[in-house]
Amino acid sequence: MPVNQSSIQMISAVRSNLESCIFGKSFEIQLLLTALLAEGHVLIEDVPGTGKTQLIKALAKSMSGDYRRIQCNPDILPSDITGVSIFHPREEEFKFRPGPVMTNILLADEINRATTKTQSALLEVMEERNVTVDGETFELPRPFMLCATQNPIDFEGTYMLPEAQLDRFMMKIKLGYPDVATEKNLLHQHKQGQPVDRLKPVTHMDQVTMIQDEIKDVHFDDTIMDYLLSIVRRTREHVSVMLGASPRASLSLMMACKAYAYINQRDYVLPDDVKLLAPYVLSHRIILRPESRLDHVSSEVVIKDILQQVSVPVAMER
Repeated sequence: MPVNQSSIQMISAVRSNLESCIFGKSFEIQLLLTALLAEGHVLIEDVPGTGKTQLIKALAKSMSGDYRRIQCNPDILPSDITGVSIFHPREEEFKFRPGPVMTNILLADEINRATTKTQSALLEVMEERNVTVDGETFELPRPFMLCATQNPIDFEGTYMLPEAQLDRFMMKIKLGYPDVATEKNLLHQHKQGQPVDRLKPVTHMDQVTMIQDEIKDVHFDDTIMDYLLSIVRRTREHVSVMLGASPRASLSLMMACKAYAYINQRDYVLPDDVKLLAPYVLSHRIILRPESRLDHVSSEVVIKDILQQVSVPVAMER
């Protein structure tokens, strides 16, 4: 299956749009686009002011589709996200009033400030891509992507995301601080206001959906599949891990690799794709043993250790 060049041009245009207002984060932008085209969700975790919200806003503005933002806090209710049935006396019937989840790009800002009950309202949305209200199921528009942010420093008034919900995020990304030259460029670009506000759409949601379908045909060799599974299984056997990555993690990693290969104009996946994406797809899905945390072992260190242990297959390019 040759890669559609018009699709590659569209991806390049979206990437250029994002890089014009989010400086020095080309790789993180590529990861975000990989998750979008692989039909995954993304959790962006970093300290305030690093551009998490601006990145998602720029992505939404680059595509002519629907975008909604939820500012999470302890007062927000599940119905504030999913929608509610309202009784209309004139028609003598209940009608569904859609919540902000009925969109293409949904930003859940500071998701860990919502209560666990409200967080759980997103479980069906993330997995099934539909919402059930009063026994009636409503399908979400396609494409649909949930982008959530959280602050890893300030834990006052927060509720940790449960493992079942973390497992539904395809990737966890950190932006970090820019270097001096990049931050100076950022100041220059903001003299005339927010660069995000000046962005224009460069594609539409129908084209994104078309690319998502094309990515399913990217070749994933059995040798590389065995390599991927070896990495995932090692997370379940590692001495520092109490709970390893799930089969959903294997599926997420495979789809992310196919999307990443497509973005890089290949119709086949390489072992290097698996090795590159594994930390971003697997690290947030494993639970470390308490004694490992006391020894300052992180999930990122565990994934790095596993990648060094598993032999990389020699795969011929197609």
